Amino acid sequence: MGASIYGDDLTPLDLERVKTYPLASRPSKVSLHDFAKPISTDSALNGFLDSLPNVLAVQSLRQIAARIQRAREFKKPIIWGIGGHVIKTGLAPVIIDLMKRGYVSAIAGNGSVLVHDAEIAMVGSTSEDVDATLSEGVFGGAEETGQLLNSAARDGAKDQIGLGEAVGRALLSHNPKHCDYSLLCNAYESKIPFTAHITIGGDIAHFHPNFDGAALGATTHTDFRLLAELVRRMDGGGVYLNVGSAVVLPEVFLKCVTLVRNLGHTLSDITTANFDFIQSYRPLTNVVRRPTENGAGHGYSITGHHEINIPLLAALLIKDA
Repeated sequence: MGASIYGDDLTPLDLERVKTYPLASRPSKVSLHDFAKPISTDSALNGFLDSLPNVLAVQSLRQIAARIQRAREFKKPIIWGIGGHVIKTGLAPVIIDLMKRGYVSAIAGNGSVLVHDAEIAMVGSTSEDVDATLSEGVFGGAEETGQLLNSAARDGAKDQIGLGEAVGRALLSHNPKHCDYSLLCNAYESKIPFTAHITIGGDIAHFHPNFDGAALGATTHTDFRLLAELVRRMDGGGVYLNVGSAVVLPEVFLKCVTLVRNLGHTLSDITTANFDFIQSYRPLTNVVRRPTENGAGHGYSITGHHEINIPLLAALLIKDA
């Protein structure tokens, strides 16, 4: 080689003695067995699912589905923690079907879930144009929504029941036209726990004239304690799915976990998963990692749009049912 400014004291490392091995002798993470298969024009659902590559996210989805199947067999809770976007992307019919098949033991929702699910049940549409209404000061001003949610909280506090149960009861009492599409209605009719976890001031109903902070606080706190009992029952094979809530439900779930362990209960062999189109700090930390560390279980992260991944998970669940 040519003369270097570094002199003979610093020369490039000699590669002549590098050790190699035969390629076929090496263990590898991916093989032809894991590859995707081409889709034919007459492929049925099972054929499509079988054609997916068994790597990364698909492998995780299959493992999550297997653990949900196992939880159902063990009669352990399968808790779906959902954000409002799950309703707005039209997934209620998928979750309702899974509920009827035994793949949903309980639903935990944030405040926006109550708003959007109730509006779907009442009028068949939801999700107003915020940009068009905010400047006029009418964003969130739908009378029926505020009246229903706040009256339900008052009645729920009086009867000492949780907010989710109270809203489901109130909604059904109005015999809404589209109750078949409502998670609240279907959960209430099926006696499946529906807990609601509220950040006061974070939802449109909180500035309506009939708002009662004490009633809302009492009912949502009842739901926190109810969710904690459901989490306690996860020990030995239960599953918690966080779908589309980046802050509220991950925080609530973590507090349920610590409450359960604080009271001396064992919480191990659990499965948690976060589904969202971006992976945020709180779901990854408070749902996927912390509750399952030190051998307490398995945590998964699935990145992508709910309207694609949740029907895909549902298809995997019912494929061999």
